[in-house]
Parts: sequence; C-alpha cells; structure tokens
Amino acid sequence: MTTAKDLFIIAMDSGQEPAVGQGDLSLALAGAELIDLLGAGGVTLEGDLVVPGEPSAPDDRLLDDAGARIVREAPYESVEDWLWRRGRGLAATYQTALEADGELTQKAGGRLSFGARRVEPVDTPARHGAVDRWERQEPVLAALASVVGIGGEPSDDEPGLDDDAATAVVAAVHDAVMELEAVRQRRTIENAAFANLWRGP
Repeated sequence: MTTAKDLFIIAMDSGQEPAVGQGDLSLALAGAELIDLLGAGGVTLEGDLVVPGEPSAPDDRLLDDAGARIVREAPYESVEDWLWRRGRGLAATYQTALEADGELTQKAGGRLSFGARRVEPVDTPARHGAVDRWERQEPVLAALASVVGIGGEPSDDEPGLDDDAATAVVAAVHDAVMELEAVRQRRTIENAAFANLWRGP
C-alpha cells in the first residue's frame, strides 16, 4: 500500500469528530503521493520545484497516474501548484479506487461521507498494514495525518522527518490546508452577511 492509501484508511479509522474534510484530505493525499514519488526517485525537488527524475513504474495505478501527471518540461511547477492541481477531487478518486479493490464497503455511519455514500474500511491485510504503520507512528504518515487534524500535534518525543524533501512537502500541505480553511471561513462570513442583508433590520 502507498502512503496515500494508508492515509485514506487511517482517516476513516480515526474516529475523528468532525470527520476529515474532503478538501483537506485531497491535499494531503496529493502530498503523500509526491513523497512516495520522491522516495522512488520518480521526482526530485529543486527548491520548491518538482523536477521529474528517473522514469518509474510504481506497483500502484494511482501512484502511477500521479507520476504520469508530473510536469516534465521547464518551467516546472511548484509543490504548492502540484498539491492544488493533483489534489482536486483526489479523495473521491481514492474512495472509488479502494471500493473497486474491495478495501472499502458502503455502510451507514461510515467515517467519510461524500454525498450520500458512506464507506468504511474492510478488515483486509492492507488495512492491517495501514493501522500498523499508524500505531508505530511512522513519521511521514503521522505528519500528514496531523496536518488534517488526526492524532493531534506531534509531541517532542515522536521521531521527526529526517528527509528535507519530505519535510518541505509536509510543510506545503500544511500551508495549503490553512489556505483552504481561510477560504472556508471567508465564505462563511460572506454568506452570513448576505443572509443578514436579506433578513433586514
């Protein structure tokens, strides 16, 4: 399983209230894909630019699709641009893929609800692997989960990321999630002001 798939499963298993938002999770999944591509040598970072590396064929169709979508000619895109472009609707894409693979099942009261469909993880070896990685607080998975509000803030006792590129990606995911939250808050304020205008004094 990839980091993104593990993160998706943990997001549903976490018991988080409120549940992780689809937009936040989509950005984190795009970051997880980029970290796995970095680990496989499919891309490198030059400053904040995502530069294509050695061609690779990951044993995962979603990660393979992510690699195929890397901008391969200069000027390369920034990590931030990648997160927003790749992240658009990515949580729903992962839900569909994991359902097709038998890793998710539809059930009322599932952890994530996109529209009317609710899903939860099936008890499979892949789920056990994700849970084991989570319980060991594997640094990349723990850092990405923390960004979307799962597990709280990391403590000083927990191992940090020892890879500068992965650290840069996690930081970019954090900034993107904060930007998305700011947009949501602004819309809430604007909608409330609009509603008050129509209600009148």
